[in-house]
This record gives sequence, C-alpha cells and structure tokens, in this order.
Amino acid sequence: MSDKKLILLLKIVMIVGICLILTGVYCHMYSETVEAMGVTGIVLSACLVAVGMILSLPTKMYLTFILVKREADASTQARSN
Repeated sequence: MSDKKLILLLKIVMIVGICLILTGVYCHMYSETVEAMGVTGIVLSACLVAVGMILSLPTKMYLTFILVKREADASTQARSN
C-alpha cells in the first residue's frame, strides 16, 4: 500500500473515531432514550466513546510518525542535492 493511500485510510479511521466520540457524548448528555434505558444506555454511550478513542488516538500517533519521517526524508534529500 502506498503512503498516500495509507495516510488517507488513517485519516478516515481518525474521523470515524472522532465521530463515535461525539456520538457517545451526545447520547450521554442529551438523548432521552439513553436516560430511559438506565444502566444499559450509559454502558452503550460509554462504549461508543471508548471505541472512538481506540480508533482515533493511535491513528494520530502513527500518522504523526509517518509525516515526521516524510519530512526527515525530504530534508535529507534536499541536503544531498
């Protein structure tokens, strides 16, 4: 897989993770359905936030690593020319 496709995939996963976090927070704070469900609703909204964090945080770190590596390679290549 090329770097451009990998970066695009990581960005998509990160956006999905952030959307899940926001959905979980919305469900927990403003949804009357979750309130009516009781403990099950709280667990459901907490799971949405947890899965969103699992998707978004490591993706940001890996994406940052790829971008720093690309920048280092570009600066090394510029020095050699």
